[in-house]
Amino acid sequence: MVIGALIDAGADPELLEAELKKLKLDGEYELKWKKIVKNGITSTKFDVILQNASSQIEISAEQGKEHTHNHVHDNQEHHHDHEHLNSNKDHVHTHEHRHDDGHRHDHEHRHDHGHHHHHEHRAYKDIVGLIGAADFARPVKETALRIFKRIGEAEGLIHGIPLEKVHFHEVGAIDSIIDIIGAAILIHQLNVDTIKSSPIPVGTGRIRIDHGIYPVPAPATLEILKGVPIEQSDIRAELTTPTGAAIIAVLAEDFGPIPSMKISSIGYGAGTKTFKQHPNVLRVIIGN
Repeated sequence: MVIGALIDAGADPELLEAELKKLKLDGEYELKWKKIVKNGITSTKFDVILQNASSQIEISAEQGKEHTHNHVHDNQEHHHDHEHLNSNKDHVHTHEHRHDDGHRHDHEHRHDHGHHHHHEHRAYKDIVGLIGAADFARPVKETALRIFKRIGEAEGLIHGIPLEKVHFHEVGAIDSIIDIIGAAILIHQLNVDTIKSSPIPVGTGRIRIDHGIYPVPAPATLEILKGVPIEQSDIRAELTTPTGAAIIAVLAEDFGPIPSMKISSIGYGAGTKTFKQHPNVLRVIIGN
């Protein structure tokens, strides 16, 4: 959702593809993006299509459509449509359109649930090496490493192991690597100076993870969001995943209402899941 919103707001998907080739993971994934309409809002849907046999597609009986779905470490079912992001010039504000009953415009992030079941493990140190070996601009490397470290530290704390011994399911999978590094690439391309965000809605209810049924937000998500304002939501779904939480926790310098700004571009990134009265999109506002 982050990458979709940034592309929708004017970031270059062709440049993204070219830059990601520096990871030398060709043949493991394919990128796709298209315009779709979510509850009346035209938005960009960005997908990472895995090319290896370990990825499985699950058909959701609940919605009757495909979802790609990740598992984080031995921890959450993470639907990975990342949430909140920003882009470009002085102020970037991530904000979501929420329509409950009437028309209420809340600044919210929405993250979606897709289901890629990969059980590919990558250690934190392996991901650091992968990023370090790629010929990215220094700001891209630094941003991506900070996001991965935020997730790794949270996972390590929850599981009681040091950072260097953390192995990831979700962030170690190709699609999450693309999501995080891709967000860093596009933020750099858009020349963003300041990133601001609305408080983060985490959803409510329960989700099934490897250890059983857990409350929303999942443990890793909650740990990552320490120090970040979260917002109550009545939607019974996981609205914020660890990947999305880490992206916004690392990038946003401030949380609150939309700042005073001259708007130059607006982008909507679509999630996979569909809510009856809530467009599952992430809004990015770019301006000065």
